[in-house]
Amino acid sequence: MKIPKKAIFWDNDGILVDTEKYYFEANRQILKEAGFELTRALYTELYLNQAKGAWHLLDPEKYPAKSIQNFKKERDDLYHELLMTKDILMDGIDDIVAALSLRYKMAVVTSSRPVHFNAIHGRTGLLRYFQFVITPDDYTKFKPDPEPYFMALNKMGVSPAESIVIEDSRRGLLAAKAAGLQCIIVINEMTRTSDFTEADYVLNNIRGLTRIL
Repeated sequence: MKIPKKAIFWDNDGILVDTEKYYFEANRQILKEAGFELTRALYTELYLNQAKGAWHLLDPEKYPAKSIQNFKKERDDLYHELLMTKDILMDGIDDIVAALSLRYKMAVVTSSRPVHFNAIHGRTGLLRYFQFVITPDDYTKFKPDPEPYFMALNKMGVSPAESIVIEDSRRGLLAAKAAGLQCIIVINEMTRTSDFTEADYVLNNIRGLTRIL
């Protein structure tokens, strides 16, 4: 059965583009320099469920704030390199987004920093299908806070009842639900073990969207 809605709000990483694994790898490599082993399970919990990161787990006496800033700069540089050299487009997403854009108003609501987001979509060509993008430059509270989705609703001029969210992480799910939105979760290798109890729909593959939207 098709879901009657007017607007779709899309997450970016793990939904439109298969980039979450590269952000994990960039964090893993740089944290390893500091002697900390970031596992995939810990990454999912800290970054995708709690939105806390892992830098606070380093010894502050050994790694003061300046050192953490340097590590993050190394991480960002490595992540950017991966974004520019790896396959990042989610399989089949161009056709899916193109088809849905004919029937829905659509926007991207992302936690991706603009420098990374712009690098990603300088390669994908997907942004032509969306009315606008909400990035951390636009809000002060990150998912799981609902602020990004409240902003999207206001900018699109639609109500929560007229809209639906597509996410892949627990923090994104919680943000959507706190904003009063229905949420479709599309699980992937990074979020497969997360708790999605509150989701309205859970799909194993992005192609499943065409069956319900």
